[in-house]
Amino acid sequence: MVDNRYATALVIGSVLSLLATVYLSVAVGTQHWFQYSSPPVKQGVNVSVLKEEFVNCEFDEKTYSEKTYTSMFRLNGTLGLWWRCIQVPTKSHWYKEPDDHPSVNDSDGRAQPPECTHQSGCPDPRMETACVSFTLPEQFIPKYKHPGNHSKEDLLRTYLWRCQFLLPLVSLALVFLSGLVGVCACLCRSFTPTFCVGVFHFLAGLCSLSTVCCFRAGVDLLHHYYKPPKGVEGSMGWSLYLALISFPLQMMAAALFLWAAKSHRNNYTRMTAYRVA
Repeated sequence: MVDNRYATALVIGSVLSLLATVYLSVAVGTQHWFQYSSPPVKQGVNVSVLKEEFVNCEFDEKTYSEKTYTSMFRLNGTLGLWWRCIQVPTKSHWYKEPDDHPSVNDSDGRAQPPECTHQSGCPDPRMETACVSFTLPEQFIPKYKHPGNHSKEDLLRTYLWRCQFLLPLVSLALVFLSGLVGVCACLCRSFTPTFCVGVFHFLAGLCSLSTVCCFRAGVDLLHHYYKPPKGVEGSMGWSLYLALISFPLQMMAAALFLWAAKSHRNNYTRMTAYRVA
C-alpha cells in the first residue's frame, strides 16, 4: 500500500514532467530561438533577390555567411534548432518593391513605389514568414574559424552545433523512457522503479539546460567571426525561453520522484523490521 504523500508526489511529478515535455517539444519545433531586429529596408534593395538567395542557397559556411545571414540581418531573421526564417512583404496589386528611382506622388510629395494605384498612397505591405529547414546532413556539417575560409575547422563550434540539436532529442527520449518505466511499475505494483524515473528526469533536465547553453555559446561564437551590421540587434526568442523553463520543471519532477522512492523504501524497511521483531 502506498502512502498518500507518495501518491501526491507522483501525481505532481507527472504533471510537471508533462509540462516540461510539452514546452521542450514546442521549443524544438519552432524557430524563435534567436531573432534579429533589422532597420527598414533601404531604397534600392531587391527583397525578392534576398529571399531567393535565402531559400535556394546551399548550406555551408561560405554561402551561409554571405547569403543566408545577410538576408537574416536585413529581413528580421529568426534562427532555431531546425529552422531559419526571414520576414518578407506579401505581394499585393498596388505594391511593388522599391528600385533605385522611386516615383513621387504630386499630391503630397511622398515617395511612392512605381505602379502604385492606391488613392491614399501605398501602405506598408503585410509581412509573411519564409522559412528553410535544416536537413539532418546539414546539422553535421563542420564549422570553421573564419566563415568562407575552409582552411581550419573550429571544433568547438562544430560540436556545439551538433549538441544543440542532439541534446533535446536525448532529453525527450529520456522522459519517454521514464514514462515506460513508470507504466511498468504501475502494472507490476512496485515502487522500486520510481528511483529510475527520477534519475531519468534528472538527466533529461541536464540535457535541456545544456541545449540552451550550447545554442547561446554557438551564436556568440558565430557573431565573433561574422558580426551583424550596424543597426541590427539580436536577442533571444521565446522558443529558447520555453526550453529554459523545461529545465526547472524536469528537475522538480526528478526531486519528487527521488524523494518518493527513497522515503517509501525507508518506510518499507522500517515496517519490515517491525514486523520481524
